[in-house]
Order: sequence, then C-alpha cells, then structure tokens
Amino acid sequence: MAATFHEPLSTQDLPFLLFETPNCHMHLGGTAIFDAGALTTPEGGVDIARIRRHIASRLHLIPRYRQRLAWIPIERHPAWVDDEHFNLAYHVRHSALPRPGNETQLKRLAAQIMGQQLDRDRPLWEVWVVEGLEGNRFALVMKTHHCIADGISGVDLLSVLLAVTPEEEADDGAEWYPRPAPSPRQMLAEAWRRRLRAPFAAAALLGGLVRAESQVRDTVAKGAAAVWRLVGTGLTPPPETPLNRPIGPHRRLDWFALDLADVKLVKNRLGGTVNDVVLATVAGGLRRFLRHRHVPVDGLTYRVVCPVSVRSVDERGTVNNRASAWLFDLPLGVDDVREQLARVSAVTSELKQSRVELGPSVLGRVADMVGGAFLTLGIRLVRQLSPFNLIVTNIPGPPVPLYLLGAKLVAGYPLVPLFENQGLGIALFSYDGRLYWGLSADWDLVPDLPALTAALRHAFVELKTAAEEAPAVRGAGRAVG
Repeated sequence: MAATFHEPLSTQDLPFLLFETPNCHMHLGGTAIFDAGALTTPEGGVDIARIRRHIASRLHLIPRYRQRLAWIPIERHPAWVDDEHFNLAYHVRHSALPRPGNETQLKRLAAQIMGQQLDRDRPLWEVWVVEGLEGNRFALVMKTHHCIADGISGVDLLSVLLAVTPEEEADDGAEWYPRPAPSPRQMLAEAWRRRLRAPFAAAALLGGLVRAESQVRDTVAKGAAAVWRLVGTGLTPPPETPLNRPIGPHRRLDWFALDLADVKLVKNRLGGTVNDVVLATVAGGLRRFLRHRHVPVDGLTYRVVCPVSVRSVDERGTVNNRASAWLFDLPLGVDDVREQLARVSAVTSELKQSRVELGPSVLGRVADMVGGAFLTLGIRLVRQLSPFNLIVTNIPGPPVPLYLLGAKLVAGYPLVPLFENQGLGIALFSYDGRLYWGLSADWDLVPDLPALTAALRHAFVELKTAAEEAPAVRGAGRAVG
C-alpha cells in the first residue's frame, strides 16, 4: 500500500487563509499578454490543447498545484494533501473576447475573474486563456491563492512555464499518481506528536541562543526591536480616507507601463532607488487623486505596507511565502515631488539599516513554538486595527524577452489582493525594459479608477521633468530596492 502524505500549512502560509472573507479574496496573480505567434490555430484562435499539455508537463516542478486542502480534526488546522480527482481542464480554462477585443474589455473580464473566490475543495489556482485580443494577441489571466505563493515565488512559477527562446515544444511530462491522504485519526495523531515535540524545539532554540556568538545575538536583538517597532506603528491608526472603507466582493482593474530607463533616470538624477521612485510616484499620484476627490491632503500622512522578500538564493523556485513587510507613512502632505522622493528615500534607507523587515519573521517563529492560537489572535488584531491604507508591492522580473511555446510575452500586469477596509492595491512587475503597474480596486469605493491611473502617470512625468533639469547625484546607481 502506498505511503500516505499530508503537510500542515506553515505559519507563513496560514495567515492568508485566515485573512480571507467573502469580500477579501486572498489570491494574487495578474494578466500576461502575448503575441499569439506559433500558438495561432488555422481557425485564428489559440491552441489551448498545446498550452494545457505544456502546463501539465511542468506541474512536477510545482507539486502544490496538484494538492488541495484537508483539515486536521478538532484543531481544524489545514494541511496539504494530493488531489486524487485532479482535473487540469478545470484549472486551465478557455475564454474569448468579441473580436477584435481591446484592453478595456480585457480589464473588465480580468476583474470579473479576480472577483471570484477560489474553490477550497480543489487546488487553489486557475489560469484563464483569453483569445480574441486585437493584433493577434491573447492573454493569460492567472490567479493563485496567497497561501501557496508570495509575489516572488509567483514570478518563479512564470519561469517554469516560459522560456528565453521561442523554439520550445510542449511535451507530455511524467505520469503522476496521487499519494493517498491519511485518515482523520492519523492526521490528528500526528498533530499531537508535533505538539509534544514543540517544547523540546523551543528549549533547543533557547540553548542555541545562549551559545550564540555576539553577532548572532545582535541579529536576534535587532529582530526583537523590529517586532516592537512594527507593533507600535500598527497600533497607531492610519488616516481615514474615502479609499479605506468596508469593501465588497467585486473588483475594478486598470494598468499602465513605464519605460524602466526613464525610472532609472529619475533615481540617477534625484537619488534613491527604483523602488523609492515608485513610492514617490504613488505619493504624488494619490495626492493629486485625493485632491480631485476634494479630500484635504495638506499635512496628510498615508500609511503604506511594502512586502519585502526574505527569500534566500537557494530558495528561488520554491512555492511558499517568504516575504515580510515594511510599514511606514507616505508624504502625501508634501507638494514638491523632489521633496517627496527625498523623504521616501530617507525612510527606506533607515528601514534597511534597522532590518525592520525581520519583525514578522520573528513573530512566525514564535507562532511555530506556541501554536496556532497566537497566530489567530494576531490576525484578528490586524483585522480590527486595519493598520495601513495601501499595499504597494514591486516584483522584479527578467530583463529579457520570454516565450510561451513560441508566443512572446509582451506585457505583464500583476495584481495584489485587497484586505478589509483597503479599497486599493498597487502591484508592479519589471520585465524586458518596462515597469508594469497593476491597480486593483473595490468596485464601489473606486469607480473612478482611470482617474487614479492618470494621476500616477502625471506624478511620474513631474518626477522625470525634475530629473531632466537636475545633474546626476553622486553615488547614484546603487542596488535597486
């Protein structure tokens, strides 16, 4: 008889299940647009069969995509088990726009797809192949639950499906046989064995800290300080805005792209990093947008959370959550774009030096030792406090063109989920010399989403104009962050 398999969710992955509500869908993803090229069928459509075969041939590299959730009795902790009824056609779906479809129609369809929760009785991902885009293009609208992957590992998944040359052919891949799931009694017994081992793990950790060298102790001390700083910031409520109200289940999407060379020009002339320029653009764009909404912005600070990857080099390619976060205020009350960038750069530089991003990682280790009640309490606290106004995440992608079975990827617009009382999310993806912006918003709170897109574009033009009038700063060109 084949050995059973189950794997309890880690304390890094579990929160994204606990955060989810009927209105807060905890899946991330985006819309990738391709030139159809070799995937065009004789009838003018897209060869969905080849795409499905190709994805099937890569699933052995991402085993979580053939696993579903099971629940350990009594303690109700989720675990991964192989899906014995896995059906690829359910997860890789085929749709079309009325020809010739434009990007406005694609945005509406993608928003409808993203406004639907993933089925927790199946593996938590979907890919929609959308044909009919003008210019002989098609799109992949992708959604993956955040409990499977963070943004960085999500990009790693794209690298599994895409190639740097257009010659790749689909293959059938290795046969897959699901491992049987253990019985509820077996899962419960294993859960209790883990609990009995937890005190010994905590004692071993404490002993290791006592024996640690001074450098290690300093790192732990900085991590503890980071926790307290994050908690202190989170306990201070962010300012109230029309974008921070209870949200519903429906979404609006918008997107645009900037030349990465223009973004780097700004940071080379005015200082900071590419990510600092992004955050300053967000500050300037939101200032303009909120003033358009007749919201007072003078003196306004706007709380933003920025995911920060703590994934090591040898973890690239793994499917899990290895991201922490910075939590700080954007200077929306400042009118001058150069001053906005300078303030953002000063804050992010200080955060890097203080290693505040270690805070959530330390909390995760505590949750591993004391159990799920600690984590559940923390999730409830965050829900009640809603300690930030906006999420902005910047995901680095490849600088060279990529292909799906010969079809060139021409654009990729990412999506970040919305949390309670967060009516707007901004995600960015750099690829092949372009910086792609994806805006997701609550349908009712942000009916004027295109106006925000225009305001962000205007803010960047102001930054670029200021950069073109300024000499390059000394030391510009430091590592992008």
